[in-house]
Amino acid sequence: MAGHSKWANIQHRKGRQDAKRGKIFTKLIKEVTVAAKLGGGDPNFNPRLRVAIDKAKEENMPAENLDRAVKRGTGELEGVSYEEIRYEGYGPGGVPVIVDCLTDNRVRTVADVRHAFSKNGGNMGTEGSVAFLFKHCGQLLFAPGTDEDKVMEAALEAGAEDVLSNDDGSIEVITAPYEFSNVKDALEKAGLKAEMGEVTMKPGNETELSGDDAAKMQKMLDALESLDDVQDVYSAAVFDE
Repeated sequence: MAGHSKWANIQHRKGRQDAKRGKIFTKLIKEVTVAAKLGGGDPNFNPRLRVAIDKAKEENMPAENLDRAVKRGTGELEGVSYEEIRYEGYGPGGVPVIVDCLTDNRVRTVADVRHAFSKNGGNMGTEGSVAFLFKHCGQLLFAPGTDEDKVMEAALEAGAEDVLSNDDGSIEVITAPYEFSNVKDALEKAGLKAEMGEVTMKPGNETELSGDDAAKMQKMLDALESLDDVQDVYSAAVFDE
């Protein structure tokens, strides 16, 4: 593991997400709607919907908003039809980036994403150009000082794929994407609440950035994340503290 602090980078990312809190409900409603459309409206039989609903509840989304989003997805209520699109490319310093979108206008979305890349020193690539550098998985991060043996025992018993100990003392639990909620619930029952948990695209190798490259990369990520059609942005960048 590089000398950067995994914990500091996670806190930094959470801080940026908190600053964009105004858009979080819109993005969560889109995800709930699409998850219900693709896998049905029962979260007990639709792992993607369960993850989306859990995330929405963590953000204190009103139950009636959630219910309407599910019903729009299943066709019980009329609503906009969203298409899932993934864009891939490279940021400053050649750092791979994945941008996941939900859109009702593909032409608008690709133009906006391309502009955010090119204006900030990045380049959009072709489909599949960087996705192979990431792993689709669930990730739970526990603060430095958490009992590693307790985490490992509970996580592996719950069906987690791996438990990683970072140089800064933080602990990561990696799960299959749609086992995430089950593993998270099992860990919480064992008295272990993660500081951060999500289904993500985890880079196989990270690139530490500092100085101008870090500032440019941060600006590009902010530009992408601010787009209305963008749901998630994943990159291999970590920022030197």
